[in-house]
Amino acid sequence: MPSSDPAPALHEELRRELCGEVRFDTAERAVYGYDASNYRHPPLGVVKPADTDDVRAAVRLCREYGVPLVPRGAGTSIGGQAIGPGAVVLDFRRHLGKVLAVDPDARTARVEPGAVLDRLQAAAAPYGLRFGPDPSTHGRCTLGGMIGNDSCGSHSIAWGRTADNLRALDLLLADGTELTVTGPRSAAERAALRDRPGREGELHRALQDLTAAHLPALRQGMPALPRRASGYDLDALLPERGYDLARAVTGTEGTCAVLLGATVELVEAPPATALVVAGYPDETAAADAVPALLPLRPLTAEGMAADLIAALLAAGRRPPALDRLPDGACWLFLETGGATPAAALAAARELADAVRREPRATVTVVTDPGEQRRLWAVREAGAGIVTRLPDGGEAWPGWEDSAVPVERLGDYLRALRALLGRHRLRGIPYGHFGEGCIHLRLDFPLTDPQRLPEFREFMEQAADLVVAHGGSLSGEHGDGQARGELLTRMYPPEIIDLFGRFKRIWDPAGLLNPGTVVDPRPLDADLRFPGRDLLPLALPYERDGGSLLTAVHRCVGVGRCVATDGGGVMCPSYQVTGEERHSTRGRARLLGEMLRGELVTDGWRSAEVREALDLCLGCKGCASDCPTQVDMATYRSEFLHQHYRRRLRPAGHYSMGWLPLTLRLPVPRRLLNRLFRSPAAALLKRIGGIDPRRELPPPASETFERWFRRRTAAPGGREVLLWPDTFTNHLDPAPARAAVELLEQLGYTVRLPEGPVCCGLTWHSTGQLGVARLVLRRSLAALPAGLPVLGLDPSCTATLREELPRLLGPAAGDVPGRVHTLAEFLDREGVELPRLDGVRAITQTHCHQHAVLGTAADRRLDRRTGLDNRVLDSGCCGLAGNFGFERGHYEVSVALAERVLLPAVRAADEDTVLLADGFSCRTQIGQLGDGRRAVHLAQLLRDALREQRG
Repeated sequence: MPSSDPAPALHEELRRELCGEVRFDTAERAVYGYDASNYRHPPLGVVKPADTDDVRAAVRLCREYGVPLVPRGAGTSIGGQAIGPGAVVLDFRRHLGKVLAVDPDARTARVEPGAVLDRLQAAAAPYGLRFGPDPSTHGRCTLGGMIGNDSCGSHSIAWGRTADNLRALDLLLADGTELTVTGPRSAAERAALRDRPGREGELHRALQDLTAAHLPALRQGMPALPRRASGYDLDALLPERGYDLARAVTGTEGTCAVLLGATVELVEAPPATALVVAGYPDETAAADAVPALLPLRPLTAEGMAADLIAALLAAGRRPPALDRLPDGACWLFLETGGATPAAALAAARELADAVRREPRATVTVVTDPGEQRRLWAVREAGAGIVTRLPDGGEAWPGWEDSAVPVERLGDYLRALRALLGRHRLRGIPYGHFGEGCIHLRLDFPLTDPQRLPEFREFMEQAADLVVAHGGSLSGEHGDGQARGELLTRMYPPEIIDLFGRFKRIWDPAGLLNPGTVVDPRPLDADLRFPGRDLLPLALPYERDGGSLLTAVHRCVGVGRCVATDGGGVMCPSYQVTGEERHSTRGRARLLGEMLRGELVTDGWRSAEVREALDLCLGCKGCASDCPTQVDMATYRSEFLHQHYRRRLRPAGHYSMGWLPLTLRLPVPRRLLNRLFRSPAAALLKRIGGIDPRRELPPPASETFERWFRRRTAAPGGREVLLWPDTFTNHLDPAPARAAVELLEQLGYTVRLPEGPVCCGLTWHSTGQLGVARLVLRRSLAALPAGLPVLGLDPSCTATLREELPRLLGPAAGDVPGRVHTLAEFLDREGVELPRLDGVRAITQTHCHQHAVLGTAADRRLDRRTGLDNRVLDSGCCGLAGNFGFERGHYEVSVALAERVLLPAVRAADEDTVLLADGFSCRTQIGQLGDGRRAVHLAQLLRDALREQRG
């Protein structure tokens, strides 16, 4: 018999019977206690089933122990549907994510519940097909999650919601019953279902009897609008709708059954598209214009206000596509499709003409597919960008996706704006205007317990407002804890009672996601925000009011770090391990729990946080790629600083962290090189915490500084200061020599600092922040005033630009603003550069350049020189400074390189130049790239200029 604490015994039995992963440890419970909502519910444990037999066993054992279950896909639920207190979370995304088959003739696909939407789209694309619904989270949302929430996306006015695109659902009930449900049935088929034996027949009889007994209520009490995602779709059971059980189960948020698999319908993707962008004075004018445009049957009618653009700019992002937006303060994105580009353009022109009938409207037609993608990327960024207002204020979900009939959208927006004004709340509206659905995150006072009554008051009044306009509390994301309590304001008591009876028919014991939709938890309980900073902090967190807690709460769970759609840098270790705790989101959750002090109780000494951060490469990809700009590399440095304060550190922190000082010791370099190649190198690696499979980079026979000071400088003009970083100076001087020769050939006088300098990166990345601060102070004293500072290694250059002012504050002076990459300097100066016509190259972009410095200047140089340059979309090379050398990281380091970088290097012919400005990237290629060597941009340009000038 189960004990009062079922966790130990249940854990043991699950581990014994399942092939997949079973985790009941503190770190896993902390990470899976959150989704993308405002709520926190640490589970009892987490199960990552390897197959459907594992799912069956997990459901059976949880039933026997009376433990609730919460099915979970990508964990991006905004209402709190993917978390549950004391539950076992079933993570389907980890192992049950296959697209099993695509049938192009039937236009269907068979998918496992954890299949990510983009994988399905990729599998269907060769047949000219696609799945119609396309949420902005398409790179990580799962089909199971989409079915659970009845997801929609931008193209729902053309291809409908998830419920409109299902053929069959394979379900497992909490009592172990398995059945397959489909769409509408004839009267004879419905009667046959009643006669099925056992529990399945009993279920069909109960559902049909429930419907028959309440026909008037179901026909009159359910609002008829395309974006009704609140409550259960009980009217799908009506006889005139064919007892559409697949639709009735879709959107039940995991409260009725566990999905084992699905057969989904596919639609024909238009071979060509065009995009009409219409500008209006404000969002209400745009909303008012939509009904007249819908008869022209656009594929999308998406609204985006200027507030979202302001938020993008405030976050330091200016997408080039902004220049294509016509005048206005709110824009409609109206996509058209056709069998040919001419047909799509003709439909777009017809829409554009209709837009122009409104005197205040402006319009642009975009036909280039690349430009269309860039414009859509601005719209898709809304899911994360709107969590920060243009002035830096925080905005939270809650009233996230209300929907009204499209003809009433303008009136609803005006009334909603007035309600926001009365409550002094701000937010950035955008969304699916073509179906009356508005996304809106607001600056609710959720972090102040004294003001929570204000949050409840607004939510209740907003619910009454949307119902008064004939709408739904949710138009896309479902109810969860955020809106479940408000369903009584949308539906009459009889319907609310029917919701409860419907769930109990499926789940009599109430084991599946309890507290969601039926008997909901209070909307202002279980908030994730409590916590406190563990002072004093070593870093300023200037964008977050000096608070690490506020910085950590930047993560709202949208899950860009766990996306499978490729591109960007974030999050390297997750790309290899697939473990949630190794994602940016997972690490942020663990840090939040550390500051909360309930699950993770030992503060800065936490072993769970240390383990999760151990595989953080410090790439800073999240600082740029995360929509909310979570900067895990900075948080990691803070944690390591505090965790090892007055404690013995790992050996790698000393051997790699103090490398800049070690390399300056007066030891003959010839002796060091012999030592690194001798059998004693193995002992050095063991002592230094370095993986035995790594080669120790040999010191150069002559440092760059020594070469520079002994040579005769060429006469030149304007002075520039070259920063001799440790890696370039001591280990690979060739790029610095090339930079000097290039700059002198271009007419500049190159100077070096007036003494030894170091950016302190190796100390900063290992959390030795006091030493990093001291090193930077001494380095600044060696810099002459006024000169532009050229950095050759992106990691050191980024440190000078971003970490220097954080560590030294005003003492950093104007130095960060004077720091440039070589490409930035040459681009800004506009000097005549050698032609590289006919030269082919592939470029590995250093993570810190991607995240902090940017590559726009590099790409402009490509165009100016005629370089045929393929920039790899490879993410991190995997070495990441000290990371790839430290013991315990080798497998992850190599696996990252093998994703894209190394295959591209091996496939490149001998005439293709390998470009990598980062010392780490060149080292990784040199050690793992089958003998290929990469060069710095300075070397490529220097050699070309020499050849050009003879």
